[in-house]
Amino acid sequence: MSTNEVTLAAIEAARERVREFVRLTPTIASQALTDRAGTAVTLKLENLQRTGSFKVRGANNMLASLDVLPPGVVAASAGNHAQAVALAATQRGIASTVVMPMGAPAAKQQACRGYGATIELVEGSLAACQTRARELATERGLLYIPPYDSPEIIAGQGTLGLELLEQEPELQTILVPAGGGGLLAGVAIAVKSRRPDVRVIGVQSTAMNGIVASLGAGAPVAMLPRDTIADGVAVAGPSELTLELIERYVDDVVDVDEESIARAIVFLLERARVVAEGAGALAVAALMSGKIEPSGATPGAGTTPGTGKMSSAGTTPGAGRMSSAGTTVAVISGGNIDVNLLDRLVDRGLVADGRRKRLTVATANVPGELVRISGAMAEARANIVQVEHDLAAPDLPVGVSRITLVIELPQAEVYERVREHLIAAGLSEAELTDFQTSAAANRPS
Repeated sequence: MSTNEVTLAAIEAARERVREFVRLTPTIASQALTDRAGTAVTLKLENLQRTGSFKVRGANNMLASLDVLPPGVVAASAGNHAQAVALAATQRGIASTVVMPMGAPAAKQQACRGYGATIELVEGSLAACQTRARELATERGLLYIPPYDSPEIIAGQGTLGLELLEQEPELQTILVPAGGGGLLAGVAIAVKSRRPDVRVIGVQSTAMNGIVASLGAGAPVAMLPRDTIADGVAVAGPSELTLELIERYVDDVVDVDEESIARAIVFLLERARVVAEGAGALAVAALMSGKIEPSGATPGAGTTPGTGKMSSAGTTPGAGRMSSAGTTVAVISGGNIDVNLLDRLVDRGLVADGRRKRLTVATANVPGELVRISGAMAEARANIVQVEHDLAAPDLPVGVSRITLVIELPQAEVYERVREHLIAAGLSEAELTDFQTSAAANRPS
């Protein structure tokens, strides 16, 4: 395939085709992120898109581009692309089949059925699902709709870039979540074709950073399947088409670890009232973790515009920062997160942020010790959410009990205050050098 197949004109045509099927999603300013980054930060809320992600753009454009509709379509996806294909097919009165990994989130499976799709679950990776979907297409005469390796899909996703240019006239930097690179490539083509000065930066999960690896290798690299919070971008890597476009149009691609993603999900919930799935929170995770410089970079600083050759370390710290005004847009690409997973991620995010701690204290097995410890917690403004009191563990000396607490803190710094109050309550300095392994307290008899 040639990059000539995906042009600004193709993206503009796609916008007209999908207009009735795709929402114009809002952008909202985030004061909390602005304060952290030192420059204006805006969120592009594709989590409010139909089916909860940007994927409806590409799926609708591919079907709208056909002269004759097929009897049915088939797709392979962990969830978001599958939902988009299911809805787009149902809106046009044709059948859809989606092949999903056995471990795909239950919420996404249920949503696909709700949009009218027949689901086939496959053991193994997303690559195995794609193989099965192509087999079904051949066996049943169905149209296979790829998640990103198609000019029509990329052009459809690129309509998001056209919206941003209109919504944010002071646009300086766009941060785009990336897996196979369809959204990243489409947005970059749309934006760079009209505003070459705007930086376009892709963000991946470190667990599945196929684009970062491919840019380093100069050819598509297939990553082995790994678990990641960002299941929506857990693909092996870019295609030849998307990699070629990314090399040509994208300034940089960085990756962020699982703790950064979890922290970003919690931050968006608390400070922006935005529900984002793991993949949807990647751009915010990159901002919060310092993997990229915020808006205001001088064109060409840190990378040669359009080369996309930076490593996962990102730009040189401090390179390209300007004091002039400019808006950084973080694309929240999806919000389809399983409620049960969200609960676990909130807990993980609080732990990563230092606001939820698990500590163990070994203390004398006498009345009043739990009251003494809980009183110290209250004085330190730490909230106890769980207590385990073990009196009979084989490794404990006679007369000693182990108390394990899960506590919530208003801020990470309060943990030191907890330590001070526990010492004041009677635990010695030496016994609290490590909360997890503190020894039995020396209590006066």
